[in-house]
Amino acid sequence: MHGAGNSFVLTENLHGGLQGEDLSGLALRLCACAETDGMIVIVPAAGDEADFGMLFYNADGSLGEMCGNGARCIARYGVEHGLAPDPQHIRVLATAGLVTARQITREQYEVRLNDPSIVDPHRPAEALGAVYDCAYVELGDPGIPHAVVETPAADFDDLDALRERGRALRRSPAFPKGANVSFVCRTGEERVRAITFERGVEDFTLACGTGCGSIAASLALRGAIPGNRLEIDMPGGRLSVRFRRENGRVGDLLLTGPTAVVEEFNC
Repeated sequence: MHGAGNSFVLTENLHGGLQGEDLSGLALRLCACAETDGMIVIVPAAGDEADFGMLFYNADGSLGEMCGNGARCIARYGVEHGLAPDPQHIRVLATAGLVTARQITREQYEVRLNDPSIVDPHRPAEALGAVYDCAYVELGDPGIPHAVVETPAADFDDLDALRERGRALRRSPAFPKGANVSFVCRTGEERVRAITFERGVEDFTLACGTGCGSIAASLALRGAIPGNRLEIDMPGGRLSVRFRRENGRVGDLLLTGPTAVVEEFNC
């Protein structure tokens, strides 16, 4: 499946069929074979808190806290495979916490991203001999680390140079856990162009859902967005984020976008 080009292999482990399997190694093999950005393992959720759970592995085999586009894909999978009885209230337990989602159309899904646990609107980070004014955001607890860097539109014309900058910032000492790095250019009052260098993929991806949430949160707290909505144009398509402001904080980040099933197979 993919969400706006952000691609995943999904596999079920609801009945322990992968018991004893090296899931990190499996992610490495499957992501390389299918040329995807990550692997999502569908697991049971203990108790009544969620319909099911998800483990998200990056393409390099590392375990991620959560994935916004992956959560939208897994929400659709849950509806179409009878795991989520109410399409308007889908509950998925991720490593970063409980994620809720709802079906809008057959392909469009909305997911509530984890609230920011850390937001630093201005955190300087050095890379390639320059210092960049980054916003640092962690979504959830444990948090998914994101750095957001506003950059001129002309920088998008040289993606090789931008990639090298992203690779350097991704491991900057300013971000203790490393970071996904989103480069952002404002194109309208409530619209931006963005591309994300993802930790674990170690390259640009076509879209990043939690990156979109972090972009919206950071720009809102910087006073760059007048309302409570942001449209983000990423290489794989357009995603939208709605959010709530209260007492100088941003929460209730709702990410909406397309999902697609590429292929289903049994093995």
